[in-house]
Amino acid sequence: MPKLKPLSDQVIVITGASSGIGLCTAKMAARKGAKVVLAARGLEALQQAVKEIEAEGGEAVAVAADVGVKDQVQRIADTARERFGGFDTWVNDAGVGMWSRLGEIEEEDARRLFDTNYWGVVHGSLIAARHLKARGGGSIINIGSVLSDVAIPLQGMYSASKHAVKGFTDSLRMELEEEGAPVSVTLIKPASIASPMPEHFKNETGKRGDFPPPVYAPDEVAHAILHAAVHPARDIRVGGASKVMGGMGKFAPRLFDRISERTMTRAQLKDEAAPRTQGNLYKPMDGGRERGDLTDRHLVRPSLYTRARLHPAITGGALLAGVFAGAALMNRNAISRTVRHYVR
Repeated sequence: MPKLKPLSDQVIVITGASSGIGLCTAKMAARKGAKVVLAARGLEALQQAVKEIEAEGGEAVAVAADVGVKDQVQRIADTARERFGGFDTWVNDAGVGMWSRLGEIEEEDARRLFDTNYWGVVHGSLIAARHLKARGGGSIINIGSVLSDVAIPLQGMYSASKHAVKGFTDSLRMELEEEGAPVSVTLIKPASIASPMPEHFKNETGKRGDFPPPVYAPDEVAHAILHAAVHPARDIRVGGASKVMGGMGKFAPRLFDRISERTMTRAQLKDEAAPRTQGNLYKPMDGGRERGDLTDRHLVRPSLYTRARLHPAITGGALLAGVFAGAALMNRNAISRTVRHYVR
């Protein structure tokens, strides 16, 4: 099992760091003492994030790069070496998507999506693996999705890319273990997250798109990522919905298909008009926001399931304390009743 450094001793590279999960993770890592390399296509948003991190006493550097281009991903690694002497954790978070039925997707758009979602992970992982093996160890953390295990309508191509990420990540893990390389490889599988990503999807449906509920805060994914940077893990699900959907997809796939067929389209496309947009498929959109602006954000909630998964001892202690508190309350009530009985 690879031995990983404390966060305060790490340099962490994060792609897709201009908004959403990536930005949230970068800021959280910096607050915990890590040096951070933020990468994305939008340099302005990255530079603003670096200023905010440095204003709080952290250390960070921004790199404008398209993860679908291998040479640009290599530049991210080179910048980490030049600025900080190397890196200890590499997080592949960059992603794009679209609201569309499969038969309506242009091949050019599908290839562009795979360039970012799949090839970006491949480029980052292989470059990181070479560096980490030479450095003596570290972690590679790939952001998959609950859609790495199941699929839903309107996100078919996105689902396919996340299935591909899972297959690649699992194979990479096995090969590194076979070599005896001290590199941890983790796949994070979030459910719906309240990031700006739904707003950044390509959307030519004429309706507003949003992720199906329940929706969880980006912080929950950031906590899972930073946990994996210190504690080797095969995969981590974020959100109880990810656990439920993944379980149904494995043990009751046809039932899951039927539920998705009847509910997922309505859950994702809202009954309100929206402009047709290319989103961030080919160029970056406005960055700098950890959470999206969509109206359904009252659904945002913490993931008690994920917190229990990451901190079983603490959770178990809390449950045990609850049991003792309940027992004490019951015992106090019993004593009170006994006293009242004899006082009468």
